[in-house]
Amino acid sequence: MKILAVGDMHLGRTPSRLPADLPARELGPAEAWRRTVDAAIEHEVAAVLLAGDLVDRDDDFFEAYRELETGVRRLTTAGIEVIGVAGNHDLKVLPRLAEHIPAFRLLGRNGTWESCSVGDDADTVTVWGWSFPPAGAAGNPLEGRHLTPESGINLGLLHCDRDAGADSRYAPVTSAELSSAGLDAWLLGHIHKPDALTAATPNGYLGSLTGLDRGETGPRGPWLIAVDGGYITELEQLVLAPLRWEPLAVDLKGIGGSADARGRLLEETQALDAVLATLPMPPVAAGLSIRFTGRTGLGDAAVEEISEEDRNHLYSGSAGTRYFIPKPPLADTRPEVALEELAQRRDPIGLLAQRLLGLDRPAGDPDRDRLLAETRRRLRNQAARTAWRGLADDGDPDPGRWLRQAGFRALDRLLAQQRFADQDNG
Repeated sequence: MKILAVGDMHLGRTPSRLPADLPARELGPAEAWRRTVDAAIEHEVAAVLLAGDLVDRDDDFFEAYRELETGVRRLTTAGIEVIGVAGNHDLKVLPRLAEHIPAFRLLGRNGTWESCSVGDDADTVTVWGWSFPPAGAAGNPLEGRHLTPESGINLGLLHCDRDAGADSRYAPVTSAELSSAGLDAWLLGHIHKPDALTAATPNGYLGSLTGLDRGETGPRGPWLIAVDGGYITELEQLVLAPLRWEPLAVDLKGIGGSADARGRLLEETQALDAVLATLPMPPVAAGLSIRFTGRTGLGDAAVEEISEEDRNHLYSGSAGTRYFIPKPPLADTRPEVALEELAQRRDPIGLLAQRLLGLDRPAGDPDRDRLLAETRRRLRNQAARTAWRGLADDGDPDPGRWLRQAGFRALDRLLAQQRFADQDNG
């Protein structure tokens, strides 16, 4: 028996930072859901499990209804059950949708545990689910709860904040609590980065169904679970997302001029395409976060070589994937001369090289720790400004990373200015 498990879907949201001529609606959650329905029918699964946040916002009722109902109807017509739980994004709208889509079974309404079974006498799977109550989740959904497993395989379906601390507002649970609950596997929603799930280690986050922004990199899609003889025998991610986000490092070491960066970028993109083209369903588009690396003084000049037109349509892959760059590449190169040598100089270049070397000192070095603490304070003050309030929170800033990037870029520019000055004087 096979089951398909789906993580955060967020129907109603459209991907950000796409070129103007790319159809956002055909690259977002709705298309990922359609591909998932196709896969469920193709693999003849017994059920599709949805781990919450099917809908992005409570006011997405009509769009979410249209897409969800169409997919559920296709699945049930094929004899496939559809079972889900509500997450923090759809805690109000999903119960209303379930009332209008009778074939969709919503488990655990109002923050209670509920189970249902699918399968036959040969293999039975019991699905245990808990949904966010309309008022939100202020506590641990497993605290004081005892789940009594049924015969066969028992799967937990839960939208939660694992190991985030008891003060989390998003159904906080611990890994120990999940392990001791007595179920065979936990299929989790809420965190968009998928865990490395296998049949041997089936507890973890399913991840977002498709990358919703450039921070959600790597493979995305539903997870196929095979059950045979009372055991989970297979757990495989079906990489079906129509939009892929990938970081791409391009080594510029040894280039003769900034224009050579184009060739290096193309080579790395073609190497990535050779991998993505082998997928059963390659992405329609792929957004690349480009980082120029290597020892060269041409990092900033290489960034300027990549025009907006290049970024919007970088490459057309062998399987038709459209590659683009959502924001200008990052110059993360290093000077051709070793920092230790530059640090011997008695000028701004030498002073900056000394500071960069200081960042590599071990924790506890007073000068290093003082610099990082001051940088962290300034970054937090900047992040607290009203102008950035609408942007996603990336968590605690890494001051060392920001200082290295800014420091090496400044060092490249100082060295370039010196080269120009030497040429003029020559």
